[in-house]
Amino acid sequence: MAMASLYRRTLPSPPAIDFASSEGKQLFLEAIQSGTMEGFFKLISYFQTQSEPAYCGLASLAMVLNALAIDPGRKWKGPWRWFDESMLDCCEPLEKVKETGISFGKLVCLAHCAGAKVEAFRTSQSTIHDFRKYVIACSTSDSCHVISSYHRGTFNQTGAGHFSPIGGYHAGKDMALILDVARFKYPPHWVPLTLLWEAMNTVDGASGLPRGFMLISRLHRAPALLYTLSCRHESWMSIAKYFVDDVPRLLKSEDVKDIKNILSVILSSVPNHFREFITWIAEVRRQEEDGSKSLSQEEKERLAIKEEVLKQVQEISLYKHVTDFLSSEKSCHKTIITRTENEDNLPDIAARVCCQGAGLLSGMSGSSQLFCCQETGVKCFKVNGEKPVTVVSGTVVNGSDQQGVDVLVPSSQSELSCCGSGLTSYVGMYPASNDVLTVLLLALPPETWSGIKEEKILQEACGLFSTENLPTLLQEEVLHLRGQLQLLKRCVDNTVEDDLGAPLF
Repeated sequence: MAMASLYRRTLPSPPAIDFASSEGKQLFLEAIQSGTMEGFFKLISYFQTQSEPAYCGLASLAMVLNALAIDPGRKWKGPWRWFDESMLDCCEPLEKVKETGISFGKLVCLAHCAGAKVEAFRTSQSTIHDFRKYVIACSTSDSCHVISSYHRGTFNQTGAGHFSPIGGYHAGKDMALILDVARFKYPPHWVPLTLLWEAMNTVDGASGLPRGFMLISRLHRAPALLYTLSCRHESWMSIAKYFVDDVPRLLKSEDVKDIKNILSVILSSVPNHFREFITWIAEVRRQEEDGSKSLSQEEKERLAIKEEVLKQVQEISLYKHVTDFLSSEKSCHKTIITRTENEDNLPDIAARVCCQGAGLLSGMSGSSQLFCCQETGVKCFKVNGEKPVTVVSGTVVNGSDQQGVDVLVPSSQSELSCCGSGLTSYVGMYPASNDVLTVLLLALPPETWSGIKEEKILQEACGLFSTENLPTLLQEEVLHLRGQLQLLKRCVDNTVEDDLGAPLF
């Protein structure tokens, strides 16, 4: 028997008041006059409909991230960087979200990974008075927004658990405006704040925990400039567990004698596919978008910052220890990091990054395995007397389609001229194992080294791996990675749901 299709639902009113009704308009005007609709205008500018029935959490988050003008740092489609639901694929696979939705804790994790500042509260961790205070604070500002997790049944609506941003507040009526991202179902609507609290103060059957709300705002800087941790590769769980749990245990069980010995203990047991865990945030573009080979001012600025971070990495003492260790004959045989002699060859790196870039440009984040890079080349160009810019170019194939991809490469200050002949001219170019490992070792939790038995070695290690005296750019980069690592470990331990307020580093 054929099933009737659905075209919208009638909004149960009361308790809700349709935003576009006469009463809803009056509430809106009064709230504007009271100054509690400031956040509304940014949100409504980026208001979107969830693209899948279970994508309410992803749509809410994408909408808020775009309203806050948080740069995703990677392209969506064409030349555009923009948060789309398809890009929010960390912490939980999109196929799983499409089928079952996303939990409150995993959405908090996603917001962190996307580069936002997040404060999250379950109703068991807050009160209605606190909730009202936060709603008023975000409604009188456009620098923070509230996403609510609630049960639709409390409003006599069809469906169960749902996420949507709160677009404003009416103080006189004590009502909140819900910008429902399921716009195919219900329009934006006002609800009594006390009833919204009641709808949030319900138990999510999947986690067995109360629902709640989260406050999302901007960090004072871009969260990741050159490096990021990825939970898209299948082995990320074992790698996160290794660095947070296993490394401290190994250092405690071994009688390490010096820094080289510490590096050997850590790196000789690194899980497979480590290189897919910490990745380079590449500046990628289609070749046809840059026929003149010139750089935009925005590209120049981002590339300059990346180069500065790389320079700072290579100037610290730990970098020299890591470089010496990886270049030694013993480490070359023992560590997975240098498992092939060509792994740091620029053409090999170029092929991987161009495939990754093609996935990003096609709107298929994390889908680099669908692409094959047939050829790569390294070139440089110099515009208006500025210093040369290194570009890795590749022809990427996906089925019968192919596209040219350019990757702008940050390089170290000691790099030889990029216009020289042969790949030997690219000594010192990012990315390389020693750069990546240095930053990841700095990102390990400070307590990692506490199990070292010999006091002198312990003190040396604590100084070497400390973030306190790092240059500001590098320090912030490392602390962001440390926060990412802690979040991923919570996902491994299934504690992300009930450990919302734990510090990230």
